[in-house]
Formats: sequence, structure tokens, C-alpha cells
Amino acid sequence: FGAGFVAGGETTGSVQISRVDKFAFPTDDRSTLGTGLSLATYALAGFSNSGTAGYTAGGVSGSDTNVTRVDKFTYPGNIRTTLGTGLSNSIFYTSGTGNSGVAGYVSVGGVGNNTVNKFAFPSDSRTNLSTGLSQNLWQTMAMSNSGVAGYFLGGRNSGSAGQSHVDKFAFPSDSRSTLSTGLSATNYSGGAMADSGTAGYCGSGNTLFQTINKFAFPSDARTTLSATLTS
Repeated sequence: FGAGFVAGGETTGSVQISRVDKFAFPTDDRSTLGTGLSLATYALAGFSNSGTAGYTAGGVSGSDTNVTRVDKFTYPGNIRTTLGTGLSNSIFYTSGTGNSGVAGYVSVGGVGNNTVNKFAFPSDSRTNLSTGLSQNLWQTMAMSNSGVAGYFLGGRNSGSAGQSHVDKFAFPSDSRSTLSTGLSATNYSGGAMADSGTAGYCGSGNTLFQTINKFAFPSDARTTLSATLTS
């Protein structure tokens, strides 16, 4: 069995941390890695090559300084290294997703930029997708139907307006399409997750509040769960 990881963050006193907590499956017991992030950071992205390594990317460190750093934690020892090639540009409040065994993806868009970085496994060599996001966006959310497609959801455009569209990148070609049905409301800085082969979920964030959208695989048909977040 593997584990889930939570990395970095910022305390209520605006102190950035480098701590990485590990939750072991299936017991959910928590431990803290002896070696955390290489830099105390918040608002960073994550992606995983399941069974091999987890990655953290970008974020804010210091006095609102955006970083390009990508840390890699190799399983099962959780040994940390920092990739020689980081993100193509500094970014925070971003998102990442992965196609395990093949590549990880990070949205590094923003004002005037729709770039998506791709990190090929196992070399971790970085390229930029020839087709990026359908809009110049930051504060996106991401999920993956492993082996099939990765998704970037919502986000904010250069005018800081929330968006409801969902971009889909088909594996292994990375060809992009935009779902005809996006989110049920504009949203950014929320969370997304997926049960590969079954469905992806998106909720929380700036404007969806308690609502949870469900996208059934492979049709990507969207429904809204009757159950909501507690707040």
C-alpha cells in the first residue's frame, strides 16, 4: 500500500512552512517526513508518478516571491531531490496532474500566458505543450483519469474573473479539447480529485462554495452531487 502527502503551506501568522505530512494507506496514520520541501512554500502544485515519486512545483516563498522550483520525493524512502530544470516560469496558486508512468503536467499560465509544462517520466525532462490552455489562466484546478486524459478546471483570467470552462488533454497525444459542459459556476482556487476510470470531482474554491461537480468518465457528463461540503 502507498500513501498520500500534504506539503508546505502558510500558518495563520503568515509563516511559510516546508513540512511534508504523510498519511499511510489504508490506516491513514500520519507521520512527518524528516526532510521536507527544499524551500518553505505555499500555494504550490503537486503531481505524482504513482509508485515511483511525488513532485511539488512552484508556489510562493519569502515576501510574495514566486518560484520555479520542482522538488521530487522518490518512493518508498521519500528521498528528496530538486530537479535541475524547474518550471518554465515562476508561478503560484497553480495546479498539477499526472499520467502515471508517462508524464506529469503543471499549468503555469497567467496574464498573457497559457503554458502547460510537461515532465516526462522517468527522466523528468521538461517540455512545453504545443497547445496550452484554451485561455490565459492561473489559479486553475486539476485532475486525471490516469492513462486516458488530464483536466484543468476553472481558474482566473487576466482580468481576475473566475472561469467555468474545463480543458481536457488526451493521453498520450496531449491534444486539447474543451468540454461543452464546464463547471456549474465560475470557480478558481478550489480542489479537484479523481477516481480513475470512474469519475472526477471538483469543489470548494472561490465561487462554488459548498457545491461539488462530478464528471463521469469517459463521457465527461457533469452532474452536481446532492451532498455538499460542510462549509
